[in-house]
Amino acid sequence: MNQWEFYTTNEIKPRGWIKKQLEIQAEGLSGNLDKVWKDIKDSAWIGGTSEGWERVPYWLDGFIPLAHLLENEDMIRRAKKYVDAIITRQESDGWICPCNKDEREEYDTWAIQLITKVLVVYYQCSKDERIPSVVYKVLKNYYELLKSKKIKLFNWGKYRWFETFIAINFTYRKYKEEWLLELAKILRSQGTDYTELLSLWEKPLNAWKYETHAVNIVMALKYEAVSTQLTGGTYADKAEELYEKLYNFNGTPVGLFTGDECLSGLSPIQGTELCSVVEQMYSYELLYAHTGDTKWAERLEMLAFNALPATISDDMWAHQYVQMSNQIACKRFPGKSLFRTNNSEAHLFGLEPNFGCCTANFNQGWPKFTLSAFMHNADTVINAIPIPAELTCDKAHIKLETNYPFENRFRYSINAKKDFLFKVRIPHFAKNLMVDNQEITENELSFKINADESKEIEISFETTPYLEKRPYDLYTVKYGSLVFSLPVKYEKKMYEYERDGVERKFPYCDYEYIPASEWNYAYCNGKFSVDIDEISDVPFSSEKPPIKIKAKMKNIHWEFEDGYNTVCAKVPTSRISKNPEKEILLYPYGCCKLRMTELPLIDCYPAQL
Repeated sequence: MNQWEFYTTNEIKPRGWIKKQLEIQAEGLSGNLDKVWKDIKDSAWIGGTSEGWERVPYWLDGFIPLAHLLENEDMIRRAKKYVDAIITRQESDGWICPCNKDEREEYDTWAIQLITKVLVVYYQCSKDERIPSVVYKVLKNYYELLKSKKIKLFNWGKYRWFETFIAINFTYRKYKEEWLLELAKILRSQGTDYTELLSLWEKPLNAWKYETHAVNIVMALKYEAVSTQLTGGTYADKAEELYEKLYNFNGTPVGLFTGDECLSGLSPIQGTELCSVVEQMYSYELLYAHTGDTKWAERLEMLAFNALPATISDDMWAHQYVQMSNQIACKRFPGKSLFRTNNSEAHLFGLEPNFGCCTANFNQGWPKFTLSAFMHNADTVINAIPIPAELTCDKAHIKLETNYPFENRFRYSINAKKDFLFKVRIPHFAKNLMVDNQEITENELSFKINADESKEIEISFETTPYLEKRPYDLYTVKYGSLVFSLPVKYEKKMYEYERDGVERKFPYCDYEYIPASEWNYAYCNGKFSVDIDEISDVPFSSEKPPIKIKAKMKNIHWEFEDGYNTVCAKVPTSRISKNPEKEILLYPYGCCKLRMTELPLIDCYPAQL
């Protein structure tokens, strides 16, 4: 069923702004977590006494490809040290997770699903020939325990059963053994059927449920794509059915679904967990690879260029647990939490606000996104995500120079080794598409490249800023794959302390972001102008964004949400303003740590936009 196959870290290398982003990540929390956080540096996975379930696998899932993409020998060595420690502790029957044999029945095997996926990632990056056999033994043991009913899926494992298919598909391609098909069917039969849960997603509850847990759900978007080939049946795009229900009842302007932690409706002051961002990205990467449907690539861009950078500090040493579309402050709530199922610290920037899963898991976002730049199938190579990168494969060396999404120009330098077809995915919003100064009308470009040919291709297109209607008669500015927000200036208040044996110490400490500028604005019309600047050393800089949009706006009467003095009300108090019109610079959502993204439109009717 696979439409496209991924290349590996040995074949794709980041360049330009995406390399800068990965370098910042390596110098920040992701690249140092094993030095500063006990759940990694003293994990039971490596013989320590701290957490021995999801946190080390989560961290390795991003740290491994990050290390190999950057060819950072120190990080590669540290990744290998963890993998060595894990596989040398594998028991003779194949069990690999850090628990006693008499504890297996109560051990949530989500950790098995996750560690096998991570080991596959490690093999793809390192080509360590020990790994296929290790994964084979883990899965065979998992199959035997499930088949004999010594264990069963429950809790997280029951709701994330499809994650195992990364390893099952890998192992089946290598060994072709029938028990893998039986394991696939057991997992499918014991695992949750998300199509039966759709009605639960229409109205948010102030209650925690696996069935409405946002991270479970965004992971599940890929379940049919990754499992159908082994479980049988015909792919029916169930992901779109799930997506439409989620977006219609819980969608945000940047393509997320509110979930703090469980689905939270359409309010712009509800939050979305960072784990949801990176897991939704991963689902879209696999959905595009398995189906070739361009909608998943476009939705992936929206998350990567907006939601991911917005919820992590510029230096990537701090992150939020949840982000909000209209986020005017990141201060602890003095009383009851605004969030439905998260605490009053979930929106702070820090080491592990609310809960530490995102601390370990967020770092898979940029590396895996980078690996989605180029894909292949038989004699075809496609540039799926146009970010600056180089591909060196059996067919050619391809270099893409671009500042996309901040500019819409691509320059490809191709040196071919074999005949192949080169494709470029063009987004639906592209206007006036030009290829080598010739106007083109197709929405997917194909170029026949001959062996030993050297070729330069230049592509450009235009996009136009526009207002998109949101719930509650609010609007959001969009420009290509970028969402724009009114930036709110802020001051940081740093907190260094220790709690539950976890130290917060600069630079891995916690911060409150305190607003220092007005946020109560409305758009006067739908006319905008774009101002493009250079990309700084911080691509999504909160101080020097590479692109801005000029908008006409007015101050309006907009109060705080009832019971809070750091949260704007869901909707403004009044949409009438006698204040003078101002020209305001909007920043990309990903550059705004404090922001107003969903705003009213006054002084004109939508028909006049």
